[in-house]
Amino acid sequence: MGPLKPMNTTLKTAIKFSPVDIEERKKLDIRPGDTVRVSLKIVEKGKTRLQDYEGMVIARKHGTEAGATITVRKVASGVGMEKILPLYSPIIAKIEILRRSKTRRAKLYFIREKAVKEVKKKMKQLRGYAGYTHEDAPDIPFAEADVETTEAVEAVTIPETN
Repeated sequence: MGPLKPMNTTLKTAIKFSPVDIEERKKLDIRPGDTVRVSLKIVEKGKTRLQDYEGMVIARKHGTEAGATITVRKVASGVGMEKILPLYSPIIAKIEILRRSKTRRAKLYFIREKAVKEVKKKMKQLRGYAGYTHEDAPDIPFAEADVETTEAVEAVTIPETN
């Protein structure tokens, strides 16, 4: 064998393989518990429009690698909806962090059951007061109820008792 030759030392140029600014998305630091507004590009009949999807991040998976995803949950008309969004997808126009919450968990899947329990509790309260006449009924504390739970309770109809 002869003497070793040095390898090619020319500088390699960065190749852009995604229309998304990956470094900017990495700097966002999205965490579970954050309330975010994601603007999605939607193509209809050859036209592109933006649609906002606002909700709480309940999970983030795969860190900062190319296949990273976030799971966003929102309640619309009393029904919980979740979307799993690829973090570096060109379909996402922008991501805004609206509010940060301190959480002790990495995955907030328990929020699903918690919301269901709150709705059931409110329904039970409403059924309990159905037998009272107007004069006998105790004061119902609905002013303290949060918005999502109140919307969910309003969406469900209760049969009247005679």
